[in-house]
Amino acid sequence: MNTILAYLRLMRPANILTAIADILLGIAIAGGVGAGLQFHNLGHLFWLIMATAGLYGGGVVFNDVFDLEEDKTERPERPLPSGAASMSGAIVLGATLLFGGVWAAFQVSGTSGTIAAVLVALILLYDALSKHHSFWGPFNMGLCRGANLWLGISILPAQLGAWWFMGLIPVVYISAITLVSRGEVQGGSITALRWAFGMYGLVILSIPALDFFPNFQTIYSLPFLVLFAYLIYHPLLQAFRDLAPANIMRAVKGGVLALIVLDATLAAGFAGWVYGLAVLALLPLSFVLAKLFAVS
Repeated sequence: MNTILAYLRLMRPANILTAIADILLGIAIAGGVGAGLQFHNLGHLFWLIMATAGLYGGGVVFNDVFDLEEDKTERPERPLPSGAASMSGAIVLGATLLFGGVWAAFQVSGTSGTIAAVLVALILLYDALSKHHSFWGPFNMGLCRGANLWLGISILPAQLGAWWFMGLIPVVYISAITLVSRGEVQGGSITALRWAFGMYGLVILSIPALDFFPNFQTIYSLPFLVLFAYLIYHPLLQAFRDLAPANIMRAVKGGVLALIVLDATLAAGFAGWVYGLAVLALLPLSFVLAKLFAVS
């Protein structure tokens, strides 16, 4: 049982729910959900959820594989440096999850499968090379989340051409979280926190701007937007007052879990407040899992 839990910890279960929320948002953007939460194709919904779970889970497993030497010093409690999980087991698990994610995406369409394959390349590029770069690391991580949103939109491939730019919102948002996360071990940087503060603000302002599009109604998204702003700025402001690693970790955790609220905010604008609440329902479960498994 302890071994199973160790491998589950490698997969960051709470974070996987945030990836599923991306898919649900992408489906709303594409118009793949109708009144009364009636999905136009339940089979494709299932495969996209399986795909994103595999891709995200595999990505974070390989993150710990590539970080093993660093984690021996900075995060010795993690499954690999502590010996609770083996390196060979982690590699097999990560590869299986990534391969399974791409295979699941191809069950939807060639477009979905291609996006998933590109996402695997972006994930491994981040894990192996770019994560320690001050610019390319956050940008690369942001691209991973943007591509995950495109994966959701690809439930109706023809809609990707019209809504590709929606992937820029998670690029900016995840880049901000990644900047903040650089201080989880040594302590935060005021400069990084200031950049994150401004980038969060840009994300928030982009949502009412979508009201220019006829199929987005800001009024439905406003209650969700208030909750989103609180969840990201409350821990970030605490980190401004004290740059201790514990406060930085809280700011990162708040930002990661608030991804579900961001997705719910946008989903409500595209598909109504009931659908937004359905996406938001993932948040309590994510909080429960975050108490059992680390999110960073």
